[in-house]
Amino acid sequence: MKKVKIFILGLLVFSLTACGNSNYIVKDGKPVEYEKTGQILQRDILCKPEDKELDALYSEYEDQTKIEYGDLPKCSDFSLSSNKADGIWEGIFVKPLAFLILKLGYFINSFGLSVILIGLAIRLVLLPISRKTMKQSDNMKKAQPEIARIEKKFAGKNDNESMLMKSQEMMMVYKKYNISPFGSCLLAFIQLPLFFAFLQAINRTPAIFEDTFLGLTLGQTPLVGLFEYHQWTYLIIILLIILTTYLSFRNSMSTTQTGNQDMERQMQFMFKFMIIMISIASLYLSTAIALYWVATNGFVVLQNFIFKKVDQREENKDKIIVPSKMKGNNKKKGK
Repeated sequence: MKKVKIFILGLLVFSLTACGNSNYIVKDGKPVEYEKTGQILQRDILCKPEDKELDALYSEYEDQTKIEYGDLPKCSDFSLSSNKADGIWEGIFVKPLAFLILKLGYFINSFGLSVILIGLAIRLVLLPISRKTMKQSDNMKKAQPEIARIEKKFAGKNDNESMLMKSQEMMMVYKKYNISPFGSCLLAFIQLPLFFAFLQAINRTPAIFEDTFLGLTLGQTPLVGLFEYHQWTYLIIILLIILTTYLSFRNSMSTTQTGNQDMERQMQFMFKFMIIMISIASLYLSTAIALYWVATNGFVVLQNFIFKKVDQREENKDKIIVPSKMKGNNKKKGK
């Protein structure tokens, strides 16, 4: 389970830094950027930009767009029936998300706020699963002493009979503490495709990049904003990305203890490595994606804080109830 989580975190950084993405319009072997924002032009855009300069730039490279550029609707006219979906992934995830962001954005007159609200709505939908995952992690922590004892008992024993006995004893511990072996990975497997769909929906919808939020262009990256336009507000965006990522990852690490010191050291190394990588990646994130990242990570931090407070209150109630019952039983015996 730990290796799965490490793989997922690595995949997120890989996608955030746009490594290995072959969906860019290129010139002389290099991705074509929109000079105003530093946005890299996508080949598989879902609709035409409203900005005339960006529209002209896409028209210049229309031979590279996956769908005939002239056949694309304007983003203001985009609907679920626009264009033929390129597979189930696009039809079920990417297009509906792009449609929601656009429609809500036009309705409230802010694509930046639309990205934030829809990101938070997704987290709200996942709230019951998040709660279940955290419960699983808490139960795993309670079971760690027994799991460590079993690991020590069968250390160095690799014969089939010992491995079978170890497996049976581990399953008994899991059953005792109501642990599903894959329960803590469920949320990661669900939110991973949603994250990639959100990433694609934003990247493939030019109108989002044309809008501004709190004076920041949604398609602009901190690298361009800081060093070309000297907008120091982007420093706040970078710091928020790093801070919310650190807090949400730290909580994840604290609730997934293994009882194995070597594994714990590996997880700590990966934790530090991921923070460094995401700190670098934050320079290349568009403001739109940065808003989604900060809002959803901030939601996770607040959500986990509330969950912990609720759990602590329940534990304190149990501690009060149990002694009071014992006291009552002692009085009965005295009679």
